[in-house]
Amino acid sequence: MSMEQNETHDPDARSFVESANVAGCDFPIQNLPFGAFTDGDDSCSSLCVAIGDQVLDLCAAAERSLLDVDESTCEALQEGCLNPLMGLGSARWSTLRRSIFHLLGERSKCREGAAACLHAASAIKLVMPVDICNYTDFYASVHHASNVGALFRPDNPLLPNYKWVPIGYHGRASSIVVSGTDVRRPSGQLKPPDADIPHFAASRRMDYELEIGAFVGVGNQLSESIPITQAPDHIFGLCLLNDWSARDIQSWEYQPLGPFLAKSFATSISPWVVTAEALAPYRVAASARPPGDPQPLAYLFDSDDEQRGGFDVRVEVYLRSAAMRDAGCAPHCISRGNLRDMYWTFAQMLTHHASNGCDLRPGDLLGSGTISGPTAEARGCLLEITRGGSAPIALPDGTQRTFLEDGDEVLLRGYCSREGAARIGFGDCIGTLLPAR
Repeated sequence: MSMEQNETHDPDARSFVESANVAGCDFPIQNLPFGAFTDGDDSCSSLCVAIGDQVLDLCAAAERSLLDVDESTCEALQEGCLNPLMGLGSARWSTLRRSIFHLLGERSKCREGAAACLHAASAIKLVMPVDICNYTDFYASVHHASNVGALFRPDNPLLPNYKWVPIGYHGRASSIVVSGTDVRRPSGQLKPPDADIPHFAASRRMDYELEIGAFVGVGNQLSESIPITQAPDHIFGLCLLNDWSARDIQSWEYQPLGPFLAKSFATSISPWVVTAEALAPYRVAASARPPGDPQPLAYLFDSDDEQRGGFDVRVEVYLRSAAMRDAGCAPHCISRGNLRDMYWTFAQMLTHHASNGCDLRPGDLLGSGTISGPTAEARGCLLEITRGGSAPIALPDGTQRTFLEDGDEVLLRGYCSREGAARIGFGDCIGTLLPAR
């Protein structure tokens, strides 16, 4: 169902909220991403959708009987996080989306009531939209894996299992923060190549990772699997994700079990969840495997996923130093990539995750891993861009970067655009690096 298109994707549709009709707007009526907000009382949040420069309070809309949905959906909209709604399944998600689309349309029959439930985005505070209990980060870009592998294993960048299995690790859900939250430089064990023993100090090789996160909707029971043919109906939507990484801590600790403290100190996500249904016009073929690469094993292969398992989401990274910010300079774009270049699809990642009987739950977060493409401008982290710190990049203020400095602001953006469809965006995912304590 999440791959089907309907009237909510009509590129000519308009909203009575005029800011949603402006060319280049991230949140036109064809998008309607979900989030959560407070209006001053941080102890109580409400669910909302973005429309132009406004947000629609879904709790208020449900209380006013403005939405043509069933009782279970209305009850889910009274909650302060998306998990209960995520657990209702794709049929109810789609019904709710259609109802909101008609409520906010230029021919809305309840325009006055809807307007009473709108708030200016500038007047509210966006908060974490999902209660994330479990977080798994994958390593789904063969370009990223090859670029990073070449830094450490020039003759054999990819490990032998990479093209057979979606590689991932269980991350730390408690340190996931919403966009706008500052991130503190972590300390940990460091062992430079010329040192005999490690020492404990603040990381000196701080990095970002440009990713997309997928939220699980309906999960599965413990010991049951999810067939890849059913995987799309288990994905509620996508968000931007910055997997902050301390590369010097990582290089010492990652063998033999993989990432640990180098990753668990912070992960930033965007406040808006763009639904899988909103992204239906931007489904594309999975990235073609080069001749000679193995075909996925049977449980990871589906012809529909091969033809439409990818997402054409353009992603960008901007960097702004403290000096640039103080001078009023705009953030500087340092890379551009596309989610469609990933070697493994989200359906394959989800199916593999559950293939051993692991139970996934509504609100679980799956990270794509760093999104990198085949060109130099599409490298999704500083480790790749600067080749491990050997090739610094220049910023407009005259400074250089190999890794992040204190005060640096990292901004991720994502959007979808093609002829015959409305442009939709993800908003911003932003975080500023603070000095170590």
